[in-house]
Amino acid sequence: MEQRVLGRTGRNVSVIGLGTWQLGADWGQVDEDAALAVLDAAVSAGVSFFDTADVYGDGRSEALIGRYRRECPDREIFVATKMGRRATLAPANYTLDNFRAWTDRSRENLGVETLDLVQLHCPPTPVYSSDPVFDALDTLVAEKRVAAYGVSVETCDEALTAIARPGTASVQIILNPFRLKPLERVLPAAARAGVGIIARVPLASGLLSGRYTKDTVFGPDDHRTFNRHGEAFDRGETFAGVDFATGVEAAAEFAELAGEGASPAQTALRWIIQQPGVTSVIPGARSPEQARANAAAAELAPLSPSTLDAVADLYDRKIRPGVHQHW
Repeated sequence: MEQRVLGRTGRNVSVIGLGTWQLGADWGQVDEDAALAVLDAAVSAGVSFFDTADVYGDGRSEALIGRYRRECPDREIFVATKMGRRATLAPANYTLDNFRAWTDRSRENLGVETLDLVQLHCPPTPVYSSDPVFDALDTLVAEKRVAAYGVSVETCDEALTAIARPGTASVQIILNPFRLKPLERVLPAAARAGVGIIARVPLASGLLSGRYTKDTVFGPDDHRTFNRHGEAFDRGETFAGVDFATGVEAAAEFAELAGEGASPAQTALRWIIQQPGVTSVIPGARSPEQARANAAAAELAPLSPSTLDAVADLYDRKIRPGVHQHW
């Protein structure tokens, strides 16, 4: 699989990675053997980049990745984790002492001395403008707790603030055919600064797979049920902030853009990695088959200019009015 340099980390990662939120929590239950099978299928298909967080299943996702690395030491994997949501989301909690405690816990879960990359996990907006926060992150690097740090953001403005920081290695942001705003300023700014872009929520929580109808029901422990209107966390994380009924209609139209031999989900992933400035996209997977199908999107031919124009037109007609101004 194609490898790209992840910004200021200087490390190569696969253009399609694996997001592991679903192996921890909030997407229904995945048992341990099934989770390990997903990790192995992804790596066997060429994935070398896992994204996780210390709060996914209260560390379960990290621990599963740590176990996989112990059991498969010959597999070279870059692991990005996140921190900052183990305490109340208040700027005062983003301190060096807390950062040390949180990263020490992640190091133990993952079984490493130095984390490849730690990202601030969608903190309150003022955190991105705090010199002491970034001084603390620099200290983590100096202490070799982490090799590099980045941020995971909700808004384009937050991304631009973080990109201006000289130590920011990467920015993780929602980017998919239903969330085009990062193309305007964020991706060009990151490219100029040498900051990597990690695209998350690439399928708009599954909408872009084209498998859902307006009558689809998700389980009670699935964020697509309990966070549809932002009840638990930022609503942009669920269906990329798109109204579900609107998203289902738009996804049906998007599915018609898939080329021969490509699924709508693979087409969405291909669209993302084709955007200038994107380093890697991190779809989740709940089965080995899904992990392999996601990875196979890297082998698709580039989408044609007419298809790219059709995606932009679909966004403008169906999605932009309800999404663009919010994030």
